Amino acid sequence: MEYRIERDTLGEVKIPADRYWGAQTQRAVANFRIGWEKMPIEVIRAFAVVKKAAAIANNKLHVLEDEVKDVICRVADEIINGKLDEHFPLSVWQTGSGTMTNMNVNEVISNRANEILGYPLGGKEPVHPNDHVNKSQSSNDVMPAAMSIAATIMIVKELLPALKRLRDAFAVKSKVFGDIIKVGRTHLQDAVPISLGQEFSGYASQLEHGVRAIENALPHLKELAIGGTAVGTGLNAPEGFDRMVVEEISRIVGIEFVVAPNKFESIAAHDAISEMSGALKTVANALNKIANDIRILSSGPRCGIGELQIPANEPGSSIMPGKVNPTQCEALTQICCQVIGNDVAINMGASGLGLELNLYKPLLIYNILQSIRLLTDGCESFRKHLVEGIQPNIRRIREYVDKDLMLVTPLARKIGYDKAAEIAHIAKEKDITLREAAIFSGYVTAEEFDSIVNPKDMIYPYRIDSIE
Repeated sequence: MEYRIERDTLGEVKIPADRYWGAQTQRAVANFRIGWEKMPIEVIRAFAVVKKAAAIANNKLHVLEDEVKDVICRVADEIINGKLDEHFPLSVWQTGSGTMTNMNVNEVISNRANEILGYPLGGKEPVHPNDHVNKSQSSNDVMPAAMSIAATIMIVKELLPALKRLRDAFAVKSKVFGDIIKVGRTHLQDAVPISLGQEFSGYASQLEHGVRAIENALPHLKELAIGGTAVGTGLNAPEGFDRMVVEEISRIVGIEFVVAPNKFESIAAHDAISEMSGALKTVANALNKIANDIRILSSGPRCGIGELQIPANEPGSSIMPGKVNPTQCEALTQICCQVIGNDVAINMGASGLGLELNLYKPLLIYNILQSIRLLTDGCESFRKHLVEGIQPNIRRIREYVDKDLMLVTPLARKIGYDKAAEIAHIAKEKDITLREAAIFSGYVTAEEFDSIVNPKDMIYPYRIDSIE
């Protein structure tokens, strides 16, 4: 491999000749050989958005020349469009401020810009990584801004649409299954009837509330720290820089961001990330409940509950021929465990040491972006490969309803709780139908039983005028 020599404030560094990064990035490559997790490319592209917006703002404020602004914007666009992904090698496990990643972006933009202008790599002329690319900025305000941008883009453009599509798929099934009366279950024991549509409407509602939780957390996440520089005071940034940068970021991304009303908070704390992670955890809890319910209801096909028939996507066993497993449920519940675990790490990082600077920024952004990506992909897979193909097993559902001892419940309005319970116990002990037990008890006639015990009438509140 061929190398070139670059210099920083600590001395000379040998760098692969075909890489655009510089001395500080190379030092980080050598000093943080930890794990296999790399800084997410979504964060790198968000950095490029900030660098482009900052160059435009600096130029409008007459502190950056036209030629330098133009070439910085050109390289930033190359990064945003994924043309330079291989030049961002750094581990997530680095300095807690994200300084190494900020300098990685600064150096790549500087070297690539100088190459475009006909100058050699590593010379820092005419575009300097600090003096021009990082002008009016600090890692301490750029990193949190990039974090907010990356997370917001993924949430608005990917997660929320996927979550809404899954919600809508359950809503469709709820309507289709609206007239299918089945046994309800509480404590995993037989309970009074419910319609399959009502059961699925609960799933749709859970996801709707999850959508609202995420949307409620977005305004805080959209507050950008840019312009606060090192500690929130704005030292070395011209007046009005923050507003102009945020306006450009909003234009570039197509999502409206705002200047953080208190940059001290947005640099020293990451409560917005923690708040959003809490919303993601709420969604994960809902999805975990839904997936587990579906795999219980589809258990069988002959020796379980078997009320739902799920798509046979792939063979389920390497030894048992013909076996089909609820693999989509299993994948989704694993995702939910990971998201809940990520939330724990985020809570610890968001409450960590730092005084004027939170020092867990790479951890925070890595975990929340993983949660967003997993939930997005998980919702899409679950919808396409399971929910849309679910069918009811009508024969099994009716069989269970006919056997359900809790159909005795409306009799309590006529004969009282104790006598109704006695009928249920007679039916169970003698292994006879509930109707036979009711008639045997003498508390109601066959005609009275048939008029009161109708599963279709049990899935709504009773009308007052129906009381005899």
